[in-house]
Amino acid sequence: MTAAIAALCTTMALAGCGGTGGAAEVTLQLVAADYGTNSENSSSKYWKALAAEFESNNPGIKIDVDVRPWKTIDADVAERVANGDAPDIAQIGSYSQYAKAGKLYNADQLLSVPSQANFLSQLSEAGKVNRVQYGMPFVASTRLLFYNKDLFEQAGLTDAPKNWDDIKEDAQALKEQGVTTPIAIPLGSEEAQGETLMWLLAGGGGYTDTADGSYNIDSQQNIDTFDWLRKDLVGEGLTGPVAPGKLDRATAFKAFTSGEVGMLNGHPSLMQDASKSGIKVGMVALPGAKGKAKSSMGVSDWMMAFKENNHRREIGRFLDYVYEDTNVLNFAGLYDLLPVTYSASEEMTADDNHADLRKFLEALPTSELLPYGKNSWSTVSDSIKKNIGQAVEPGGSASSVLGRIARDAATAEAAE
Repeated sequence: MTAAIAALCTTMALAGCGGTGGAAEVTLQLVAADYGTNSENSSSKYWKALAAEFESNNPGIKIDVDVRPWKTIDADVAERVANGDAPDIAQIGSYSQYAKAGKLYNADQLLSVPSQANFLSQLSEAGKVNRVQYGMPFVASTRLLFYNKDLFEQAGLTDAPKNWDDIKEDAQALKEQGVTTPIAIPLGSEEAQGETLMWLLAGGGGYTDTADGSYNIDSQQNIDTFDWLRKDLVGEGLTGPVAPGKLDRATAFKAFTSGEVGMLNGHPSLMQDASKSGIKVGMVALPGAKGKAKSSMGVSDWMMAFKENNHRREIGRFLDYVYEDTNVLNFAGLYDLLPVTYSASEEMTADDNHADLRKFLEALPTSELLPYGKNSWSTVSDSIKKNIGQAVEPGGSASSVLGRIARDAATAEAAE
């Protein structure tokens, strides 16, 4: 029986086995991103409630919650790390730079076997550096092509586009009906790297070579994709009054919920905002040039644990609790995001209350994620944000712009 209890202690998340007992209290510092849009739905409420529940079951461990806005959190954590004041746990957008600097615990050192094995496989793989998992996925999402059903109906359109010819023809029909922005292509600095990957995948390309994972940014497929966007959409006046390189995602989303945009690529939380605004939404996978695209884009945000304060056991216990199904589903449900574990995904799929997320859930297992595991990715992402909009400007050259980004990627890789 003693052996059985000892075995259970290695896999259970809650206190009661090998707890801190009379040891000095440990306070874990958690820095997490805010997914809310106002004080009423701030993520701070979720984390503080979760921390209180955990603390009540784990005497001797306290959780200090610090929720930061997405615009600053990556820089905030980087500054703390540089100053020798790393938090115990950070829930942010990227992990690889800290893993390669030797500052993180790996998942094997933290999580119980059931918790770690429950992550969706492609998310676990995306969390690895040199085949070791340091980034633990926290929430995920995929992207679909959203369209305004009322605007489509007014333009005499009865079906969602099935290929790129359809996208162009539908956008032209919307323009003829006076729609301000028939199709929005936000390539501004906010999330140009995401919008770009969506179109590259639809065109049969992507950022990396599927065989060896090396960058393949200026491939002919990618060049052809952006030549088409420049010539057939932007050049035909179908992308609205703001140049794609100047258009941020948040601005495009707001215009969609205001009824000014016919089509755009969107993530799950846009459904809720559109519904509140009375917009009837249709959603399909962004089609490829001749039909179905090879895959959709997936996105994950990451949990990581820093070694600096030597709180490995306490961090592991808390993270096992974070990844219990109830907690995973509660957070995902709050913000119309997708759970990152098999068991929670299956439960959400079966729940009719989340029926509107099923298309996104179906797309996740075969989606392609941004190259999070590359330490060079932050540099490459910055280059995409600064340059990609020029590829679709009048007189622009996709070959030249993608070549410039590819050279930046090569330089960043060489500096590894």
